[in-house]
Amino acid sequence: MGVKIQRLSNRFYPDNKRVIARFFIAGDEERNRKLLLNILKLTREEVGIKLNRILGSYANRHRNITSVFERHFFHIIHYLEDLQIDHKSLDREMKLLIGAYYTLEYSIESAAFFNPSVVKDPNQDHLEEGQERVIVSFRATGEGHISSIVFRSGIIDDRGNLSFMDISSLVEMPHIVKMREYDKKRFMEKLDELDIHKDILDDIFSRLGDLFTLGDLQRSIHDCVAGMQVSVSKRNVINSLIWLADAHYDIQFSPDTTISERVIFPVSDSEKNGIEDARFVCFTEDDGSTIYYATFTAYNGFATLPKILETRDFYNFTVRPIHGKAAQNKGMALFPRKIRGQYVMASRIDGYRNYIMYSDTLQNWNDVILLQEPEQSWEFVQIGNCGSPIETEKGWILITHGVGAMREYCLGMVLLDLNHPENVIGSLSEPFLIPNGEEREGYVPNVVYSCGAMLHNNMIIVPYGMSDSASSFAVIDLDDALKRLCS
Repeated sequence: MGVKIQRLSNRFYPDNKRVIARFFIAGDEERNRKLLLNILKLTREEVGIKLNRILGSYANRHRNITSVFERHFFHIIHYLEDLQIDHKSLDREMKLLIGAYYTLEYSIESAAFFNPSVVKDPNQDHLEEGQERVIVSFRATGEGHISSIVFRSGIIDDRGNLSFMDISSLVEMPHIVKMREYDKKRFMEKLDELDIHKDILDDIFSRLGDLFTLGDLQRSIHDCVAGMQVSVSKRNVINSLIWLADAHYDIQFSPDTTISERVIFPVSDSEKNGIEDARFVCFTEDDGSTIYYATFTAYNGFATLPKILETRDFYNFTVRPIHGKAAQNKGMALFPRKIRGQYVMASRIDGYRNYIMYSDTLQNWNDVILLQEPEQSWEFVQIGNCGSPIETEKGWILITHGVGAMREYCLGMVLLDLNHPENVIGSLSEPFLIPNGEEREGYVPNVVYSCGAMLHNNMIIVPYGMSDSASSFAVIDLDDALKRLCS
C-alpha cells in the first residue's frame, strides 16, 4: 500500500490575456532606417492621431505604456544617428510613436503554465490561526516556447486547503541593473568548465585586471581583434565571452506591484530561449534570518547555464551563474540550510542519476557524491529531484521524479540522513503520484513534475505540473510518509 495523497481542486491554466510589452526590431539596419524615415515623414497632426489611437488601444493593457515607448525609443537612437538626426530635436509625441513601432505584445502564458514550487511568504501578517501565506512560482511559456518565472499568492488553512488572491490583469517587467565588475579568475574558470578554449582568450584577458567591467571586456576584445582576420571559431569564443558576462544582473520591481503582476522574463543572451524550472527555497542563514534562493536553468537555444537567483522580498532579485565542474545539466536544488558548515545541493549532473554536492560558497560547486541510481521499474529511464528537500525530525525528505515506460513521469520520495544527506535512510518502492486521466493529456503527455514542496501543519504541500500544460496541488500526511519511508 502506497502513501495516501489528496489531490486538491485548485487548477492553474495558461491565460493568453496576460501580456508584456517587449522591445522589437524588424529586420536589418537598412530596413530599420527605412522604417524611421517613413515615421519621420508623418505630419505633426498625423503623429498625434496615430499615437492617440495606439494609447487608446493599449494603455489599459499595460502599466504606464508611455514609459515603455520612451525606453524602447532610446534603444534605437543609434539608427537616428546613422541618419544624422539628433534625437533631441524630436518632440515627445514623435519619440513615443517611434517607440511604439519598436514594441510588441508577448503573451507570457499562452502555451503552458507548469512546474511550480511553493515557499512561505515573507509577509505573514493578518492571518487566522493555522493559516500560512505562500508564494507559488510557475514556469510560464509563450510563443516560441520561451519560458519565464511568474508568481501567485495564496493562503493554506489548517487542513491544507488552498485559496488564492485575485490575479491582476497587468503584468510588470522589472528594471534591469547589469553587474558592474567580474572576477577574472572565476570568469576564466567558468569558461574552462564550459570547454571554451582558444589562444585568443590569453590575449584578451592579459589586457584586463583582476576585476573588470563589461566595458573593459568589450574594449579588450576590440583592441585584440583590431586589424585581425577573425575566424568563425574565434568569433564563437568572443560571443561566448559576452554571453557569460551578460549572465550577471539585478532586477527591481516597482513597490506598487502585486506579486501576480511580476514576471522574471529572460534578460541576458544566455536566457534568450527561456528561464526553466526555478526551484525556490526559503533558506535559513547562520544568524537565523531567512533569504530566498532559486536555482534555474538558462537556455539560449543551444546551451544550458545553471544560475541562482536570490531575494528577501520578491521585489529585488540578484541573478548570477553557478560555477564549478559539478555545475552541469539541469535540476539543481539547494538544501534550506547549511549542513556541517557547508551549503548542500541535490543535483543530476549526468542527466539520469541523483547526486549530492557540498560547497563553501553558493556559486562554486566542484565535488559530487552519487546518491541514487534508477532501481525501480518506474524510474529505469532516469531519476531526478523535484526541488529542495524538506527537513523533518527523522531526516530530509527529497521528492523525486522517475521516468519509466512510455516516458511516463511519476513522483517518488526518499529519506536522507540529517547530518549526512548523501546517505539514504529509506525510499518508496512505488510512486506516490502517477498521472491520472486528467493529468496525462497536455503539451508533453504523461508527466507530473514539481519544482519544490513545503511543510505545513504536519502536511507536505506538493505543487505539480500536469503534462507541461497546467498545474495543481497534492497534500500528503507527513506521519504517513515517514512511516512508509522508515519501514
